[in-house]
Amino acid sequence: MPILVITGTGTEVGKTVTTAAVAASALAAGRSVAVLKAAQTGVRPDEPGDADEVARLAGTLTTAELARYPEPLAPATAARRAGLAPVRPYEVVEAAQKLAADHDLVLVEGAGGLLVRFDEAGGTLADAAQSLRAPVLVVASAGLGTLNTTELTARELRSRGVELLGVVIGSWPDSPDLASRCNVADLPEVAGAPLLGALPSGAGALVPADFRTAAPGWLAPRLDGTWEAEAFRQRTGSGDREPSGGAGRRTAAVPNQLG
Repeated sequence: MPILVITGTGTEVGKTVTTAAVAASALAAGRSVAVLKAAQTGVRPDEPGDADEVARLAGTLTTAELARYPEPLAPATAARRAGLAPVRPYEVVEAAQKLAADHDLVLVEGAGGLLVRFDEAGGTLADAAQSLRAPVLVVASAGLGTLNTTELTARELRSRGVELLGVVIGSWPDSPDLASRCNVADLPEVAGAPLLGALPSGAGALVPADFRTAAPGWLAPRLDGTWEAEAFRQRTGSGDREPSGGAGRRTAAVPNQLG
């Protein structure tokens, strides 16, 4: 019963919408899905959080949230300022394992990047993934600067012996610039893991029914989808090209379906 940890290379890279797409694709494949939000910040008690947004877009699934803090800060800071108990990595591990006993797929969504602190002791999502021995999916931005943050995230995972399942571009622009197009080829190289999808900009604003129908087309077969990296590169004119129009480098091959 697999557990997949989903992190971003930073904030506002499309992590929640990507989590929803992974969930929608798994549901379409007939799996039961649970989404665990380790720590929700910047949301009042009466407001829907990220896990609720995943359920709204993806469909019928189980949601769980370990802690909620009102200020949009790193969880450790938000907990301290609110005078509330922080989230500990072991609590994330225990909650994910409990959900995995009753679901085919558990998606654990972090807050911000991989090393954002949960507590005053410096516990992070990376610690939880390491204890769970679960693979990690990294959501990255498309444009300039993404190669550095993606490689740093990948290096940290490798140093801990945590499997990097792959990278998904969380928001692919309607009119990609040169950096974005080149990054389609360069992201899997710096990550040392395949590119497993690209979500179109504004995907989260779709009507839920349309989102669920489209989601498998944004993700590779490893994530229960139909998206192909090489076809995407050719369609968008991405990656290195020789003056004569040569094919350039190829992205890493996509493994078989998760689980």
